[in-house]
Amino acid sequence: MLRFTLRQLEYFVAVGEMGSIAMAAEKVNVSSPSISAAVNQLEKEFGLPLFVRQHAQGLSLTLAGREMMKQAKLVLDNAEKLVDLAADVSGNVQGPLSIGVLLTFAQMVVPALRASFEALFPDVRVTQHELDQAQIFAKLRRGEIDVALTYDLDLPSDLKFQPVATLPPYAILKPDHPLAVRASVSVEDLLPYPMILLDLPFSSEYFLSFFGASGIKPKVAERTRDMAVMRSLVANGFGFSIANVRPLNDLSPDGKPLRFVPLNGDARPMQMGLLASKDADSASVIRAFIQHCLTEYRDGNLPGLNVIAKDTPKPD
Repeated sequence: MLRFTLRQLEYFVAVGEMGSIAMAAEKVNVSSPSISAAVNQLEKEFGLPLFVRQHAQGLSLTLAGREMMKQAKLVLDNAEKLVDLAADVSGNVQGPLSIGVLLTFAQMVVPALRASFEALFPDVRVTQHELDQAQIFAKLRRGEIDVALTYDLDLPSDLKFQPVATLPPYAILKPDHPLAVRASVSVEDLLPYPMILLDLPFSSEYFLSFFGASGIKPKVAERTRDMAVMRSLVANGFGFSIANVRPLNDLSPDGKPLRFVPLNGDARPMQMGLLASKDADSASVIRAFIQHCLTEYRDGNLPGLNVIAKDTPKPD
């Protein structure tokens, strides 16, 4: 008779991957004592040590622990397949769903999307992770997230992308900036002015690529990984910036006004969409989430993605 649970196996695998009780607890969002108790119970049940405890270096798997972890992953994977099979047979979407989301639009898009999805499918347990593009690729490949909302930036061939929305770039300007009254601006117009660069993996290369054709690099005055900080720097006169998602109001986080002016010319718009492994849509919960995202965008329910620039100056 089995005297351990799938939850204990999940905790054991988390410790094996993270090498630390505390980091495993953070990953699966439970207390450290719960993780420790699960590992101790498994070691007692199996009758062998799974980890070597090293006070300074954390925990490392024993030889037996490595073999047990391989089997534990298989058991957990098969358990998930059983849940998917039950969902397909019953028509009930259920089970865990781990969502990754790009930092640049996480605060605007994901909370409302999660709320509407969980209202439709109350038996789904959703967790979310705010990540940069490089972290999204890594976590999808390791199976730490099931699907990610992100941009089509340098997408690897081993992952599958489902476009949702086309997002053209905007120049973000302080209202008294000389270009703020324009109906649109070009990269050539922006070149004389300092730039606040959103400095995230792949995103920064995308924004800087706009200036490649001119043969002149922009004057990058400040770099930040935070969209909110970037908007506040612009609103306080440190330079212009470029982004593809527009907030629902034209204020910086510190309450100062901003202008969003479309970028004209050959600046490539970004596609926002869903990235997952190529076989991810075999899971009913992932299929349901992808379809939900497409439906919410079609119905105009994704904040920041369906907004028309209401105060962008009109052409003369």
